[in-house]
Amino acid sequence: MVTTIQTMVLLLIVIAAVAVIARRLTIPPAILLVITGVILALVPGLPTIELEPKVVLLLVLPPVIYSSAVAMSWREFRFNLRPITLLAIGCVIFTTIAVAATMHWLFGFSWAAGFVLGAIVSPPDAVAPLSIARRMQLPNRILVILEGEGLANDATALILYRFAVAAVAAGVFSLGHAAATFVAIVVGELVWGIGVGWLMLRLRRWVRDPRIEILLSVLTPFIAYWPPEQLGGSGVLATVTAGLYISWNGLRLISAATRLQGIFFWDFLIYLIEGLVFLITGLQARRLIGGIEAYSNIELVLSAVIVSAVVIVTRFVWMYPATYVPRWIPAIARKDPAPQWQYPFVIASTGVRGIVSLAAALAIPFATQSGAPFPFRDLILFLTFCVILVTLVGQGLILPFIIRALGLANAGRRERSANRAEEFEARREAIAAAIEQLERIAAENSLPDEIVGPIRAYQRERMKRVIHRSDGDDGHTKLMELRDDLELRLIAAERKRINDLYRAGKLKDDGRRRIERELDLREAHLANVRADE
Repeated sequence: MVTTIQTMVLLLIVIAAVAVIARRLTIPPAILLVITGVILALVPGLPTIELEPKVVLLLVLPPVIYSSAVAMSWREFRFNLRPITLLAIGCVIFTTIAVAATMHWLFGFSWAAGFVLGAIVSPPDAVAPLSIARRMQLPNRILVILEGEGLANDATALILYRFAVAAVAAGVFSLGHAAATFVAIVVGELVWGIGVGWLMLRLRRWVRDPRIEILLSVLTPFIAYWPPEQLGGSGVLATVTAGLYISWNGLRLISAATRLQGIFFWDFLIYLIEGLVFLITGLQARRLIGGIEAYSNIELVLSAVIVSAVVIVTRFVWMYPATYVPRWIPAIARKDPAPQWQYPFVIASTGVRGIVSLAAALAIPFATQSGAPFPFRDLILFLTFCVILVTLVGQGLILPFIIRALGLANAGRRERSANRAEEFEARREAIAAAIEQLERIAAENSLPDEIVGPIRAYQRERMKRVIHRSDGDDGHTKLMELRDDLELRLIAAERKRINDLYRAGKLKDDGRRRIERELDLREAHLANVRADE
């Protein structure tokens, strides 16, 4: 136990160090963490850290998927359902078939074993590509499609993976039975996910305690994921559905205190989970190298290059027909005009593979039902790791150059400006509604001006700030920046005075913490406003 704790602390130190370096180099931490893990795995004398696939599939995957689903806009997801479905289901199946055919015809895999590898390497991971796409200000629709694909493609891949492993283990496969089972799993998980989301929101509204509500939010992905997974499904669709349901309905059922605390908690939790996962992924290099001694170097290199190429090329082959063929239907073309060719190209360039692929490969059984060794198990593990390295490190590092070459860097800046204008208008209308309500309450209850006056002045000041911020004039912008700087200095002065009074024994701990919390909220608000500009 002591050794395990020490190992975890060392991993956290590595994650923190890599995060600092990645921020300096403006490289997604996921890429550097995998590279660091591989380097550490090859250092003689260091202990071997093995990734338990059940830990990933049952403990790591649910909260990561759920957090992304809650952050996703249901309206945007629904509008982009066609491209998301074509990628998350169509492209995953197409890639699985392409890899299976390649391994069958070129390397002598059985069709079932080929489908196992194909299902494993077919789902892209969106963490690193999304961080790059956001930093380079790609249009919002590209971000939504990538995030939506990342939510749903694991479900398709894991279901295909289960069918393929079962076919290898049992030696038989029925396409009709598999198709019917697939439909039943999808429908069942959608219903279960909605039910879990509905129940957990009602429980959270009933308890009205931020600590218990956050605990319930942590339990939600596991309650959504585990039962379908144990019954033969993937659990992913149910988790995604629960997250989207809570995202759409949570605004009116989750308290403000819970949202404030929950945002910080979930941001840190997911950051920590993803950091550990990518680092441990790289650390599996030593374990995987030990199982490929039966194959020649030429065979290993050739198969790794071919499989990686197939995985990358099939996404490009799929992307353009999936983008333009549906628009041959006039109704779709009118509602959703065809984009420029650069848009599908950049989406096709984001086919990075990640932890789900490695966990699925590690979860392959060692033997079939007859007791024979699972065919090509070690080679499948090696090829999966190679595909992850090639796509995550290779494609991840060149993606910014591709975006610049396509002329899409900062393409979303105008869209962001329009969204900000829309946001300022919404803020203005909300404050106007608050002022109107204040005047109505004051008139109905004959409230004295000593009570109403300061509140009215505060709301009007808020209105003035919103109007100034929405004005594109540089003079107004600089004025508001100076004002924000002044407010930050005043907050710092208040902090110093409070600290002096506390140290002098003129302020108790409870009072100090309450004042500090108010100052923290004011400072966080200013930081949030400045970050959005």
